[in-house]
Amino acid sequence: MKYFRTFILIALLSGICFSMARAQEHPPDTVQKSKIRLEHTDKQSFNKNINDQRQVLNGNVVFRHGGSYMYCDSAYYYEQDLSLEAFGRVRLEQGDTLFVYGDYLFYDSNIELAQMRHNVRMVNIQQDTSEVTLYTDSLDYNRRTDIGYYFEGGRIIDAENELVSVYGQYSPGTKIAVFNDSVRLTNPNFILYSDTLEYSTETKIATILGPSVIESDSGIIHSSRGWYNTQENTSLLLDRSEVLSGNRFLTGDSLEYDRATGIGKAFGDMSIRDTAQRMILTGHYGYYEEMTDYAFATDSASAIEYSQGDSLFLHADTLELITADSTSRILRAFMGVRFYRYDIQGICDSMRFNTKDSVLYMYGNPVLWNEGQQLFGDTIIIYMADSTIDHVHVPTSAFVIQEATPGYYNQLSGNDLKAYFKGKEIEHIDIDGNAESIFYPLEKDSSMVGLNYTQSSYLSIWFEEGKLGKLKIWPSPTGKMIPIPDLTPEQKTLKTFAWYEDLRPTDKYDIFRFYKPRKKPDMSNVENNESSDIEEQEGLPVKEKAGEEDVNLSEEQERQLPESGENEIEGEAFSD
Repeated sequence: MKYFRTFILIALLSGICFSMARAQEHPPDTVQKSKIRLEHTDKQSFNKNINDQRQVLNGNVVFRHGGSYMYCDSAYYYEQDLSLEAFGRVRLEQGDTLFVYGDYLFYDSNIELAQMRHNVRMVNIQQDTSEVTLYTDSLDYNRRTDIGYYFEGGRIIDAENELVSVYGQYSPGTKIAVFNDSVRLTNPNFILYSDTLEYSTETKIATILGPSVIESDSGIIHSSRGWYNTQENTSLLLDRSEVLSGNRFLTGDSLEYDRATGIGKAFGDMSIRDTAQRMILTGHYGYYEEMTDYAFATDSASAIEYSQGDSLFLHADTLELITADSTSRILRAFMGVRFYRYDIQGICDSMRFNTKDSVLYMYGNPVLWNEGQQLFGDTIIIYMADSTIDHVHVPTSAFVIQEATPGYYNQLSGNDLKAYFKGKEIEHIDIDGNAESIFYPLEKDSSMVGLNYTQSSYLSIWFEEGKLGKLKIWPSPTGKMIPIPDLTPEQKTLKTFAWYEDLRPTDKYDIFRFYKPRKKPDMSNVENNESSDIEEQEGLPVKEKAGEEDVNLSEEQERQLPESGENEIEGEAFSD
């Protein structure tokens, strides 16, 4: 056993020594060098006095190295250095798929590098038999890595595109070309300008690796990262890319764009800008159609409408921008609508704005605020004039509220209401049908002594600097005055009273605040023409007709009570 172990140890040591000796003879990082074979020449000469290492070859010169053949009219052959220089009609062939032409070639077989100069042309045959041709004046082709690169300007042409750049490289094996510095890709449908671009001659996909611009008849694309399929005209663009089509700008963290259909999709922090209609849509998902000029935004969607001079900031779950004709657009908003403008604010379930006639429609439990006024009804229609509001129309179940003092509210209600504006404030209100009002007349010292209630078929009210200037009610109006100490909670408000001040957007950022949809007031009493609780109370101080007085009232209060017939009342009931 002892001798057996000794034998095994000697064998192992011998194996290690033999391996080390072999490693010294052939280091693992040393590449085996093969000799360049001279296959043919018409004339061969050698002059030691000129160069003792150089052979001069003339006429139909052919070399072979590995699987490559080199042809030329004449050559210098450095057999000891394993290199050559070729002149005149130089051609390098590798298999039946790669052909390189030029006027001069230096080839070093030690590193398998072919340096072709002057009128260089590299032709690569693709699997579909189409050709990819590279034109340049200086080309270095490394056979070991299968990469040809130029550095003084070059051009690559395939069946679809032409690409030029200052620096570029192309691999016949992978069919991948990389371009740097002043890159231009020309396609029959567009031109792509880039700083850095990768292109596959097999898939026809251009990979954008630096700041790039794609120009076509349909628009312009700006991107610094992504890809563009030049055959299918589809793209995926990243890093805040932008698609410009006409007057529309589509921007997003990432974009999908199909040039053939004109459809763009944006993801992440996206925006759609319409510079002609002065409107911006934002959200985390956007959709745009060039053919119909239709835009869509959702997921934290918002819009900025600035065609009227003063910007309107709008938020909703979903927004649509529709082209009605060449001069107008329609903005539609759905679910949880909140908007803010310095002179008006509002909430509703859905909204529509037409840029042609500058009319804004609010549907589904709408509430509108202007200065100290709150309006609501079944539908609210806002008519713009230049940069200001001309008038507001509430066609059914209209209600206007203004807080006189904490806990006391001036109120108007009726079937149909129109509020006319002067500047940014309401100047005049008309109510048509079932008009009711509550307001609190003020003494000269601004003290509030009672509630004035009126009921009539029609009502008109005028304001001066936010205060009541004149009230007109007709025909056969009725009314009553109730002193403040005698008021009950039910008498302080009309039947459909609701105060939504806590839901009011306070600025352009507050439009994103979540709120529960408001509960619509019970309108059954209005539909059945039921009167207010004030009219049903008995034993209260009432003045129903001129000359009938149940309580002693001051002269100021007397002037503010309605008379029978058509009445006009002066006062300061609706004060700020």
